[in-house]
Amino acid sequence: MIWLIGCNGMLGAELFALLGKTKIHCVGTDMEVDITDPSALGGFADGKPIEWVVNCAAYTAVDQAEDDAENCRRLNALGAANIAACAKTIGAGVVHISTDYVFDGNGTAPYREDEATNPIGIYGRTKLEGELAVTGNNPRSYIIRTAWLYGLYGKNFVSTMLKLMSERDEIKVVDDQWGSPTWAFDLANVIIKFIGAEKPYGIYHYANEGNITWFDFAREIYRLGKELGLVRGDCNVVPCSSLEYPARVRRPAFSVLDKTKIKSAFGIAIPGWDKSLKEYLETCAL
Repeated sequence: MIWLIGCNGMLGAELFALLGKTKIHCVGTDMEVDITDPSALGGFADGKPIEWVVNCAAYTAVDQAEDDAENCRRLNALGAANIAACAKTIGAGVVHISTDYVFDGNGTAPYREDEATNPIGIYGRTKLEGELAVTGNNPRSYIIRTAWLYGLYGKNFVSTMLKLMSERDEIKVVDDQWGSPTWAFDLANVIIKFIGAEKPYGIYHYANEGNITWFDFAREIYRLGKELGLVRGDCNVVPCSSLEYPARVRRPAFSVLDKTKIKSAFGIAIPGWDKSLKEYLETCAL
């Protein structure tokens, strides 16, 4: 049995739907089981034949985290620690989702799993604390760092862009932050490969292939959105610098992840960001 925590979030909902199409028995929980309370986790797990726990729960409001550090840390660090400890107690392995924000973004080459971390905000710091807690509390742990996630469930960059492009004549998008957009559907399929895999435990990086800026991404969203009838009217997509964009905390300027390890260990072919975006938007247009 798989216990999926955070089953109502963007990634969790995608994964829960995929698991429902397999023969893998899965039980999902969200806020009804408090991950900051070890007794709540233990109470839910008691008596269930859980073999793997997948943690998709997280505090992801990057700007808000700066003024809400305690709650952010409770979910991303304490919650992750409790989940890993609970899984160990019941003899289960863990798949934990982390982020590119554990790096400062000052690099110029894709980040490997073994490179030094240096988060620049509360969100990134608490996610790094969560990684350390998970590996410290359960040696049977896989940590998957991902980046620029979007999907059908919940608010994300793609859905926001489609909405704004239909409402405004012009939008500005930063053109000095580089990364790899990642479709939650693709990541969910990869997570399933980790469940029960006889591969070395530890940290793996996953994102769709390709390195672009947010502006590049927005421009392609607009092009495809117009083509598929998802954008009404015309909108001018204009590049701008990070300094022109109002944000509570600085984002990593370069957060491209090296996927050599996951491709080698699992033998997977990772789709390009443009291919996945097109498939996702075609799904939205149905």
